[in-house]
Amino acid sequence: MALSELYTKYNRVWIPDPEEVWQSAEILKEYKPGDEVLELLLENGTETRYPVDPGNPQLPPLRNPDILVGENDLTALSYLHEPAVLHNLRVRFVESKIIYTYCGIILVAVNPYKQLPIYGDGVINAYSGQNMGDLDPHIFAVAEEAYKQMARDSRNQSIIVSGESGAGKTVSARYAMRYFAVVSKSSSKTRVEDKVLASNPITEAIGNAKTTRNDNSSRFGKYTEISFDKRFKIIGANMRTYLLEKSRVVFQSENERNYHIFYQLCACADQPNLKHLRLLSADEFLYTCMGGATKINGVDDRGDMAETCRTFTLLGLKEEFLSDVFKVLASILHLGNITISTNGDKSAVSVSDVHLGVFCELMCVSAASVCRWLCHRRLVLAAETVVSPVAQERALNARDALAKHIYAHLFHAIIHRINAALRVPGKQHSFIGVLDIYGFETFEVNSFEQFCINYANEKLQHQFNLHVFKLEQEEYMKEDIPWTLIDFYDNQPIIDLIEAKMGILDLLDEECLFPQGTEQNWLQKLQNYLGSNPLFHKPRLSSHAFVIQHFADKVEYQCKGFLEKNRDTLYEELVDIMKASKFALLAEFFQKESEVSTVKNIRVKAATPGVKPANKQLRTTVGDKFRSSLYLLMETLNATTPHYVRCIKPNDEKQPFEYDSKRVVQQLRACGVLETIHISAQSYPSRWTYIEFYSRYSILMTKAELALSDKKRTSITVLQRLIRDSDQYKFGRTKIFLRAGQVAYLEKLRLDRQRSACVTIQSHVRGWIQQRRFLRIRKAILTLQQYVRGQRRIRQTITAVALKQAWAAMVIQKHWRGYLVRKSYQMVLVATVTIQAYIRGWRARKHYKKLVEEQKAMVLQKYARAWLARRRFQTMRRLILNVQLSYRVQQLRKKLEEQNKENRGLMEKLSGLANAHSQGLDKVQLLEAELKKSANERLALEKQEKRNKEEANQVISELQAQKASMEVEKKAMEQRFSETTQQIRDNFSGLQRKLQEDLEKEERFRKIAENNLEILREDSGREMEALKLENRRLREETIRLHSQIEEETQTNTDLQEQVTQLTKHVKVLPELRKDLHNLQTQKAEQERRVREQTHQAKVKMNAIIRQLLGNSSTEHISLVSPAESLEDAEDDGNLLVAFDGLQKATRVMEAQLREQKEGFESRVETLSFKVEHLQRENEQLQKLFKEKSNVNESIGQEVARLTAENMMIPEMRQLIGELNRQKQELETQLWEKTSQMMGQIEEVSAKLRVDVEEERSRCRRLEEQLEELAGVREEAQQRLQEEEREREQRHKQQQAEHEAKSKLRQEVSRLTAENMDLEELLDVKERLIKRLQDQVRSLQAPDRANQRLAPAVPREYLGMLEYRREDEPKIIQNLILELKPRGVVVNMIPGLAAHLLFMCVRYADYLNDGSKLKSLMGAIISAVKHIIKNHQEDFEVLSFWLSNTCHLLNCLKQYSGEEEFMKHNTPRQNKNCLTNFDLSEHRQIFSDIAIRIYHQIVAVMEKALVPAIVPGMLEHESLQGMWSPKPAGMRNRSSSVYEEAVGSCSVASILQLLSGFHATMLQHGMDPDLVRQAVRQLFYLLGSTCLNSILLRKDLCSSRKGMQIRCNISYLEEWLKEKGLQGSSAMETLLPLSQVAWLLQVSKTTDEDAQEITEHCHELSPVQIVKILNSYTPIDDFEKRVAPAFVRKVQALLQERDGSSQLMLDTQYHFQVTFPFNPSPHALELLQVPTSLRLSFLTRI
Repeated sequence: MALSELYTKYNRVWIPDPEEVWQSAEILKEYKPGDEVLELLLENGTETRYPVDPGNPQLPPLRNPDILVGENDLTALSYLHEPAVLHNLRVRFVESKIIYTYCGIILVAVNPYKQLPIYGDGVINAYSGQNMGDLDPHIFAVAEEAYKQMARDSRNQSIIVSGESGAGKTVSARYAMRYFAVVSKSSSKTRVEDKVLASNPITEAIGNAKTTRNDNSSRFGKYTEISFDKRFKIIGANMRTYLLEKSRVVFQSENERNYHIFYQLCACADQPNLKHLRLLSADEFLYTCMGGATKINGVDDRGDMAETCRTFTLLGLKEEFLSDVFKVLASILHLGNITISTNGDKSAVSVSDVHLGVFCELMCVSAASVCRWLCHRRLVLAAETVVSPVAQERALNARDALAKHIYAHLFHAIIHRINAALRVPGKQHSFIGVLDIYGFETFEVNSFEQFCINYANEKLQHQFNLHVFKLEQEEYMKEDIPWTLIDFYDNQPIIDLIEAKMGILDLLDEECLFPQGTEQNWLQKLQNYLGSNPLFHKPRLSSHAFVIQHFADKVEYQCKGFLEKNRDTLYEELVDIMKASKFALLAEFFQKESEVSTVKNIRVKAATPGVKPANKQLRTTVGDKFRSSLYLLMETLNATTPHYVRCIKPNDEKQPFEYDSKRVVQQLRACGVLETIHISAQSYPSRWTYIEFYSRYSILMTKAELALSDKKRTSITVLQRLIRDSDQYKFGRTKIFLRAGQVAYLEKLRLDRQRSACVTIQSHVRGWIQQRRFLRIRKAILTLQQYVRGQRRIRQTITAVALKQAWAAMVIQKHWRGYLVRKSYQMVLVATVTIQAYIRGWRARKHYKKLVEEQKAMVLQKYARAWLARRRFQTMRRLILNVQLSYRVQQLRKKLEEQNKENRGLMEKLSGLANAHSQGLDKVQLLEAELKKSANERLALEKQEKRNKEEANQVISELQAQKASMEVEKKAMEQRFSETTQQIRDNFSGLQRKLQEDLEKEERFRKIAENNLEILREDSGREMEALKLENRRLREETIRLHSQIEEETQTNTDLQEQVTQLTKHVKVLPELRKDLHNLQTQKAEQERRVREQTHQAKVKMNAIIRQLLGNSSTEHISLVSPAESLEDAEDDGNLLVAFDGLQKATRVMEAQLREQKEGFESRVETLSFKVEHLQRENEQLQKLFKEKSNVNESIGQEVARLTAENMMIPEMRQLIGELNRQKQELETQLWEKTSQMMGQIEEVSAKLRVDVEEERSRCRRLEEQLEELAGVREEAQQRLQEEEREREQRHKQQQAEHEAKSKLRQEVSRLTAENMDLEELLDVKERLIKRLQDQVRSLQAPDRANQRLAPAVPREYLGMLEYRREDEPKIIQNLILELKPRGVVVNMIPGLAAHLLFMCVRYADYLNDGSKLKSLMGAIISAVKHIIKNHQEDFEVLSFWLSNTCHLLNCLKQYSGEEEFMKHNTPRQNKNCLTNFDLSEHRQIFSDIAIRIYHQIVAVMEKALVPAIVPGMLEHESLQGMWSPKPAGMRNRSSSVYEEAVGSCSVASILQLLSGFHATMLQHGMDPDLVRQAVRQLFYLLGSTCLNSILLRKDLCSSRKGMQIRCNISYLEEWLKEKGLQGSSAMETLLPLSQVAWLLQVSKTTDEDAQEITEHCHELSPVQIVKILNSYTPIDDFEKRVAPAFVRKVQALLQERDGSSQLMLDTQYHFQVTFPFNPSPHALELLQVPTSLRLSFLTRI
């Protein structure tokens, strides 16, 4: 389509304007070829006629549609020309307050002259990792692109920041370096990134100054290389400077200042450390007051001085160097104040000049030498050397030249020290360079400095053009589009004009060689050599200037000062004086200068040949040095990938957000932006992906085209149909390339189609509305006609007779209808009354049934609660008994341990006797003669054994008699107790029946009587039940006492058997009596030892018996009688036999006691296990039975003591006495209760006036009940008697068995002793020990038999796992390191691993083994840390171990024994608490580990979620057809990524990720509160990431996008409800995002809208609200932008609000995590170790 065809009516164009550069106008009449004028309507309402040449029509440039205005990339504009660029920048800068805009590969930065909240760390984090174009244009986006390309391509990068003074170059470069410092923190402790940033205040102090255009203008070029290692962390930096403006040291124009450092120094002149410099104020020094402006508004020179000193220290520069720097700067100021007087052609300096003295003192030079050589020159002639005076002007020049050289050397020395401080050890892998260099400059008077600056910009522009063409060519080749050369402006001829041989610089250097060379001669040479060059001109009105046609503009240079500035000469005499200075820094300056001057410089080969210079000294000029450094810079830039930032100064008054179109367009022309636009316009600037084209222009497609599935093919077909000229577009592999204007044409077609559709819809709607209106009118008219015609017909046909008949008919009808209505009413009334009767009856019956059911339920509840109370009481009683038994068992264990120690001493003594006997075996032959005598003695021993048997039988008979007496006493006690119980029951039953009969008789007091009787009935029922329970318990105790008496009888039998066995062993000892006759001396010694040991054994035996039987009982005498008989035997002379018998008796007694106590312990443990399941009801039981707790406790204590001490007879008597006392107390309490109730009954009886006859009838009924209870008691007594008979039979059987066994053992031992050979006497003692061990085992056999006869008890566990120390690594390996989270066994019981580990911890605590416990805890902690470290990215492993760590932490708290953690424990769990060690320190360690795992889990979830947030929440179309992409430019989204995105993310993808995380955490048994905290953290990340993206992406700020966001938020809310997470406060974190969506949709026009916005958006900061309003972008022409006036209204309303000034939300913020304490519901004793865990070496205890 021809471009002229677009000049139709209503389209808009740009026409030149002297004030605004370009002005918009609307076409009033369609242009046709041949027309001489174009009729236009200006925006101010005036009409104008734009002249057009019919032969060569130059039509004004077309204006872009409003939909394209304000785009992020200027190349996205359909019409690419100067007015379009200027207008787009204006809209973004003034209306949207956006300072950054892309122009192809250039970032255009407009200086806002105001601090903006877009440079915080949150913004840096938002741009980090993003592709170029994903977010709004920003300096951080350019820095991120450079950093990413360096890491991806391993190629060095450069960021070229240019612009004129005051455009913001230095600030932009500073922000770029700050970005690198933040995103690539160095791993070393040197913190190089901080030093890189710290170098900026120093370089700005010594290299920046105030100019007429900028308060902080950089007066030098700076290229900073930031070095990175292989991990792309900053390891160092290096700084190169270019063309320092030395002339500013000695001269400043009006309203300008010298370098900042001089004013900072003068501002701190009163500081003590600067007193020796004798500084004055800045107004008193010549070099600082020339411009007249020594102060800058808003700048604190004193504070800046402190900052400069601080950064010197931060860089590591020494205080001595800083002091030397201040001395040099002060000497320069004093040097400028030296007065040089004149006398004709001579000049002089007074030696007494104060400033001269200070200068020489500071610089350590001779004042006389300085005075002389400032005013004199040495001329070296052929034959002599002449010293001649110079004029004042030349002396002043010499002074200023010295000052400039000193400052230049100081500047380079500081830069050198900074580079040394920024250089750290390590190899540089790559670097990013930031070039902060002056832009193109043109002033009223342009000199040598402007010439060098513009020369550098010419070189940079040339390099920029080549790079643009390279990128364009790569893009075309990537898309397989033929590359065609584009005509553009090439500035290589200008560069050749300047730097080629015999160019401007060469001729300047040549003229500088001549001592008498002048600017006029040089200008003449320029005109002679370059006059024919079209780029070189001679001005008409000046003979001391020349003009160069630069790429940006024509510049006129004044020749004055060119030679002097290029020479930059300093007299040798002054140089020698400086070299001879004792000030080391100053001497070093000039020594280095002489060394540098001898180094060969780099030669630059020009594009065109020239004349070879005649002298090598030509290369030492300033111009030659600058050319060489510029050549090195271009080499560096060409070796890197450049990125361009062009800074624009919007106005000269430095007003915030003021836009001067003239100044802006001048800079756009100068910085190459318009050239980039021109190059783009020559090719195909508009580039669309096929998907974007299809989405945008599907409205222009036909049904057949929409039916095609291939969107690429469809897009090609549509474009070929819409635009016939194939040269206006090209089809690439992934994109469509369109020429300038074609997008506008397509937008026009799209708008026409939409407008046509709107017109069609409007026509149909309006037609439908009119049709409805017509039908309503027509219907009304027909109705009116009907009534009118009817009235007319009535008048024509009705007569008087007809009217009478009609009236009569109406009367008849009235009466008939009344009759019918009355009849129907009566029928309805009857039916209604009947229905109401039935309904009311039904409701009454229902209510009665409900009352009856409630009454029955109350009765059931009463009995159920009574049963529960009884059950709780029984449980509590058993618990108390078990506790008392366990305590006494522990006491018995301690006594057994003491007795074992004594037994070990006896064994040692026995071994000593065995040794003594072994010594006598050598004399066996001498003892053979005495064998007969020993036989006789054996017979005597047998007789003594018979006597011992008779005494034992006597003792047994006495015990049986005492037992029978005890049984009689017990029966008597039971009878008295039963009679008392029966009497109490009779009293209570009588009272109960009396109350019931009173209730039946007295109806008036029915309600009061019911309440009182119910209370009394419940109390009496409780008392009766308690008495029944007591009776049952006493019966059980009686049975238990009988069983204990039987066991005691069995014990006596065993003792008798042991005595028999002892006598058998004694038979062997008399055989050795023959040895004692031959060993008289040994015999006496042995007798003495035997007596002592016998006495000790008797004492210990008596002590043990006293402990067991008591000190004052007759049974003690009977039990000790065997020991006394042994003592008698000793008195008779059988000392050795008595001694051995006593030892054996002691061992037998000890074994018996040990066996009895072990059996008792096993029974106690069995009983304790039986009541574990009833412990949870103990607390309620204690509350219900506080009144009788003392009685029950005393009874339980007595029963437990009797059971623990084997039910000895003396204690039985005490028990009987105690029971009698308790019985009396019970009777007393019962009588008190009875008296109280009788009083109450008498009061009630008095009130109710009960007669005596009813009392008697009630008593008779009570007697009947007593008889029934008596029958029940007799039956119970009969059952008890039957049980006693059965027990006695079993006892007799067991006793007979034991007697048979004992006889058998006696016969075997006797036969063995008689047949023993004399040769076996050598080892007789060893066999004796073995026989004793066998006897111990045989004594244990009866107890085992008794245990086998007892009923089987189910096996119970203590909730501990026994393990050995060497099994600890296997536990860690199987339970932690190799445990898989997906195991079936692991997931069946959440926290199983933690519970098993805690059971091992409990075992170590149970053993009181501190080292074992410490080792286990340390191994667990190390293993968990190890598995976390090795699985940092594995969500399942992290979730599993977070759950187990929390469970283990809760177990450590739950079983710690602390009251605050034991509130919800069961009694069994309280019993399992740790007893020996405090693990609070380990709890803290596990808490820290849990926090670490939680944050790692959150990081893993965030890493998986972040890539899907923006595509799913903001970019995906959850509401189809609501959004279509707008045209994009070269910097379209994801332009830096060459691979196409695979797949698309949606809100469903996000919900799927969240569901996966949630399911995994629940599967692993994570605490619900912890899950809610994790979900809340993820939702905060969702909201903050989306909000930050909206704030940084202008394309997301639209009304339709707000609808999409609100829809997605609703999906998230539904997900929370589905998962039951409404209480997690997750939706509160999405409030800012929800308010943003509302803000995008709400109306934004009136004052009411502004007020509503300020009230509703309370979660957004004022900065965020204003940013969104400014960034609001309409998607279609039907939407409107937000007016700047409305934004100002909102800002005014938001001024009073206190809010954060931060624009971005901190996505790295994490809520504080808390781990709630939830006690484990699992009982440790019920947990089993699965076989799949391979923990068979663990044993459950």
